[in-house]
Amino acid sequence: MMMKKTSFLLALPFLLGACQGILEKDPLGTLDAGSFFQTADDATQAINAAYQPLLFCTPNNNFYWALAELPSEEAIVGGDGSRPGLVELDFYTFTPRTQELNDFWALNYNGIAQCNIVLEKVPGIDMNATLKNRVLGEAYFLRAYYYFLLTQVFGDVPLYTKVTPPDELKVPKTPVSTVRNQIILDCDQAAALLPLQHSGADLGRATRGAALALAAKTALYEKNWEKTLEYTGQVKALGIYALVPDYRDNFRENTQNNAESVWEIQHTNLELGVGNSLNQWWASKKFSEGYGFAEVTESYFNSFEADDPRRGFTIASNNEEYFGLIYKNSFSSTRRGTRKYLQADAEVTQKADGDINYTAIRYAEVLLWEAEALAELGRVQDALEPLEQVRARARAQAIDPATALPPVTATDKQAVIDAIRRERQAELGFECHRFFDLVRWGIAQDSVPEFQVGKHEVFPLPQTEIDLNPNLVQNKGY
Repeated sequence: MMMKKTSFLLALPFLLGACQGILEKDPLGTLDAGSFFQTADDATQAINAAYQPLLFCTPNNNFYWALAELPSEEAIVGGDGSRPGLVELDFYTFTPRTQELNDFWALNYNGIAQCNIVLEKVPGIDMNATLKNRVLGEAYFLRAYYYFLLTQVFGDVPLYTKVTPPDELKVPKTPVSTVRNQIILDCDQAAALLPLQHSGADLGRATRGAALALAAKTALYEKNWEKTLEYTGQVKALGIYALVPDYRDNFRENTQNNAESVWEIQHTNLELGVGNSLNQWWASKKFSEGYGFAEVTESYFNSFEADDPRRGFTIASNNEEYFGLIYKNSFSSTRRGTRKYLQADAEVTQKADGDINYTAIRYAEVLLWEAEALAELGRVQDALEPLEQVRARARAQAIDPATALPPVTATDKQAVIDAIRRERQAELGFECHRFFDLVRWGIAQDSVPEFQVGKHEVFPLPQTEIDLNPNLVQNKGY
């Protein structure tokens, strides 16, 4: 569990080169790939390529973090204005022509296309059955994950579940509920095919637990509380996940892929375009080569309960150690900076290629999904148990555990729901959840004055896609 990286992701740039004849074609078109898919090695290379769009690397221009954080009350845009789209996301002036939205759409549909290729071509390869099942399970999971991200950002989106000829690409949007049904179907397929764990060179590939957890999250977004509990129960029943004693071990180079990691997107520092660029995008401009694109708001700093150690683990403040420097108020216009996913310069060969992974699903979040579903069902006392597990870990790291973060004892349903929501904000800060949480709870307008109900629950579809596909209808208000 403690090995740092996986060779399959280190090799991605080379694998993409090996697949060049496939991947440079229309990503959703009919592919002349019959001559490629002949061996088990071909299947492995193809599924490896399907992981590439996940990365927060410079070549991807994956600004999922900006969509999740800048429109929320946790962060404001920093930097030097060199990416106007980030300013638009912060000030709610984004349009169908905002570049980050166009890039995000294309990136995720490229991932879906690669998964569809694998699901169509790999079954016909004569290869080891266990390996074939694993490859197909990974493709089902990754397709589900890409569609989940797209529905978070855009709502209704076109659904493609097979390699699609160019003349069949121009289809209308599929209702988000239908897409989510497909996500859960794909997760169920993946869970039946994937192993419990990976090790060695395969560490970081999708697992059964990741598939079950993504199904739980999808059910949560659908407000299907019973199904959420069904899937979180299956994740817990696997018996392989636990909260690590030190919260910070989820964000340190040598303690990643630990027992708390359910779905962790691997990055590495080899100057090969597979590093985590958050290390540059989020680092203060006072840091060498830092861009300072996300600055922590004072309201988020003040939202933590007294003596909650997670505030200091998440946010850098004046005169605190900051990755080999001492943080000063001048490092940010808000006087606060982020800590997660950042590293000292001595740990990386170049700033944009950090090797702190992005853990998209931690076991702490699974517990909070369970708590939320139980509370929504009125099972208030039951909800307090998983909530307390998360708080107890944080309490144990406080300066005075005897007084910090007392157990929640509320008996009122809404009070417990509110406590769980506060806990998510404290536990998961700057892990790319906050804006989407505010939207699904229907309270974004209470925290963000610019938010317009009936419009800003989703982002606009890219204008380039509207121009290419006359059957696409723009989201309301754009």
